Amino acid sequence: MQRARLPRPKGCTSFPSTRSAAPSPPPSSYRSPAMALFECVPNFSEGRDTRTVDALTQAAERAGARVLDRTADAKHNRCVLTLVGQAHELSEAAFAMARVAVERIDLRLHHGVHPRIGAIDVLPFVPLREVEMGAAVDLARSTARRLWDELRLPCYFYEEAATRPERRDLARVRNLGFEALAARMREPGGAPDVGEAAPHPTAGAVAVGARRLLVAWNIVAEGIDMRTARVIAQRMRGRDGGLTTLKALAFPLDGGRVQLSFNLTDSAATPLHRVTELARRQVTRAGGRLVGGELIGLVSLEALSAAAAHYGALQGLTASDVYV
Repeated sequence: MQRARLPRPKGCTSFPSTRSAAPSPPPSSYRSPAMALFECVPNFSEGRDTRTVDALTQAAERAGARVLDRTADAKHNRCVLTLVGQAHELSEAAFAMARVAVERIDLRLHHGVHPRIGAIDVLPFVPLREVEMGAAVDLARSTARRLWDELRLPCYFYEEAATRPERRDLARVRNLGFEALAARMREPGGAPDVGEAAPHPTAGAVAVGARRLLVAWNIVAEGIDMRTARVIAQRMRGRDGGLTTLKALAFPLDGGRVQLSFNLTDSAATPLHRVTELARRQVTRAGGRLVGGELIGLVSLEALSAAAAHYGALQGLTASDVYV
């Protein structure tokens, strides 16, 4: 993805050699301490129209949230914003951005390689400071109710906000897909957690969650085809017997390259360098090589420190990539 971190842009990371080493007040249900800080990382189904990405960013800022990072990718046709703020600021920002998304994004005309069910596709809330997960769950559920009440966006809850165990995994929620969403909603077990069992005609539905910090890490490889890339992603992800707390997908890129896209939901259990080196071994055995990587959003200091300790240094990363 192309990154537009405010106020400066940032590109991809290249790999070091490792041959020898591997407005509305918040409801009382989620009132939190005055210094409580949350993160929100909304994913939108728009990565080509910079005016829409700008409008989403401006809506969040006007609502009082601080936008720390934004990335957009034309191939995925998707953008990701990283916001921080107090509960009421992020609740207002989420609603303001959703309203822009409903006005400007029509999924009937949307094409991209990334799976999606909505114009505002994923909306996770993360407790950062002086706040517990329960407050993030309440924030997610309250925001979802407003998205339905005022914008008629049906919502599915995932991760810690899930009300059904089979919906904890975001992939199980998003595999409905926008094109098949209306039919799937009518099937047993397919109805949303909030709203009617019918998608918004142009904006679909929203996956709203509460989760811990994660690391989103994309690796670019060449010399292997998409079939091989998908096999590698399947071998590596936790739900298929690979690394615990790792989610993995594969996508085609221009020029015959492929992208291995990883979410590390617990980077202490499954650290960044372990994912990278396993991907390197798998790709090398298949006759390819890694040529670069990119962080989507920000990375925690702990995750970065563990990777730096493994490699001695990580090229291309700066202090603005790190939570402090």
